[in-house]
This record gives sequence, structure tokens and C-alpha cells, in this order.
Amino acid sequence: MPELPEVEVVRRGLERWVAGRTVTEVEVLHPRAVRRHPAGGEDFAARLKGQRFEVARRRGKYLWLPLAETGTSVLGHLGMSGQLLVQPEAAADERHLRIRIRFDDSAGTELRFVDQRTFGGLSLHDQTPDGLPDVIGHIARDPLDPEFDDAAFHTALRGRRTTVKRALLDQSLISGVGNIYADEALWRSRLHYDRPTATLTRPRSTELLGHVRDVMNAALAVGGTSFDSLYVNVNGESGYFDRSLDAYGREDEPCHRCGTPMRRRPWMNRSSYFCPRCQRPPRATA
Repeated sequence: MPELPEVEVVRRGLERWVAGRTVTEVEVLHPRAVRRHPAGGEDFAARLKGQRFEVARRRGKYLWLPLAETGTSVLGHLGMSGQLLVQPEAAADERHLRIRIRFDDSAGTELRFVDQRTFGGLSLHDQTPDGLPDVIGHIARDPLDPEFDDAAFHTALRGRRTTVKRALLDQSLISGVGNIYADEALWRSRLHYDRPTATLTRPRSTELLGHVRDVMNAALAVGGTSFDSLYVNVNGESGYFDRSLDAYGREDEPCHRCGTPMRRRPWMNRSSYFCPRCQRPPRATA
């Protein structure tokens, strides 16, 4: 599932190649691609025709394209395999092409939504006063947002009866962090994923936030993390941060810090990767 760095890479591509362009035609080629738009594909296409895209925006893992002077936005759900690609109009259709958007200019490119597993999609939504699609109005700011409140985050951590990794993945507390970057930030912080949040001092939560930001910025610098061809940017290029991972996916490989073999444990229908020496479990769960 794409996390903040991967979604931000796509957003930047849309800002460069799509912002300011006016839609002339929309083809919805698979109904599941607009299932979050209750009125259906024909309504989605009709309402989008003639509209001008403003600069793409993002909060956490959520990406949207505001429509100029309408108070509405096209929200993109990438799901497990969704791709927003800017392709030459003459390029052959992708096998899993779901939506095509054409423009009224001479740039010679179109926007395509491609999704092999059809878990993602596009939908139209009214905006909140803050400019967010209304369905994501509850999503917290992400750690790269200049208005993210570090002190409020620490207070919320201390006040919750949960564990640190669960807190990092709680999108109502801090958005954009998923399984990969949570494991990476926890490894850098030397924190076990089951550490109770109530035990984190302010310096420790500040350190953790710093590592979350550092790992996300490092991933952004190389285009995000790609384990297969399903995550690509708008030009179809993969990211390379998988080559720099310290924890995620490294079971039985030596810890980059102490050399101890890394471990993997089942966790909430996923996996957690950690160093048993650098990230010792809390006593209550040891």
C-alpha cells in the first residue's frame, strides 16, 4: 500500500503535468474504479467534463485534484495497485486501464488511472472549509505538514492506551505512516513496536517524530519504495528506497547497527520487522 512518500511523488508529478488543464472527455472503463462515486460512471464523467484541475494536494496517504471554482475535488484512492499515469495520447492502452481523462490543449498527453487489483478508484467530493474532500475531513495532518503540532502529538500519545506502532498507523492521530515507514522509524529510534505509548517521554516522542520525518524525506529523495511494478510515478518509473531499508523485509539479515539477525513477527494481519537486540520488547510482553 503506498504511504506518504509514494503518494507525494505522484502528487508532484500531477502538479507538473496536470495542474491548470481543462478536461474535455472522460472514459470510465470499469465500474469498480468509480464505486466510491455513488452516482456512477456516467455522472462522474459528465461532472468532470469542462472542469479545470488546480494543483494536486495531499494529506497523509490521500491525494486529490481540486476543480477550479467548484468547491469540489477528485479524490484518488491508489489502493494496492492503483497508478495515475500521464501518457502520450497515442500510447497503447495498459492492460488494466480503468479511467481515461483527456484535455483541451495541445500537450498531447492524457491522464490514465490503471489498477490491476481494482481496489483503488476516483470519486468526486465536496470540499471542507479547509479544502479537503469531505470524506477525509477526519484525517490528521502528516509529519511533513508545516502545521503539524508536535506537542499535541506527544500529549495524544501519552493519553492513549495503545502501543507505539499502532499509534503511528492511526490516521486520526498522524497520517501518512504505514507499515514500512513505521518499522523503519522504530528501528532508527531503537523502539520495539509493542512499546506502550504511555511510557514515551517527550524527548523520546520528539526523537521518534524526527526519525519518521527523516526516513520519509530520504524515501522522497529517491522516488519512494517499490517492491514490484505496481507502484510507479506518473511517468511509470519505480522508486528505489527499497535498497536503503534497515528493517522492513529484512528477516534473518544482519542488523545494520549491531549485526544481530533481524526478526519478523505477525502483527495485525501484517508483519513487524525489528532487531531483537536494538529494539528489546517491553517487559510486559517479553
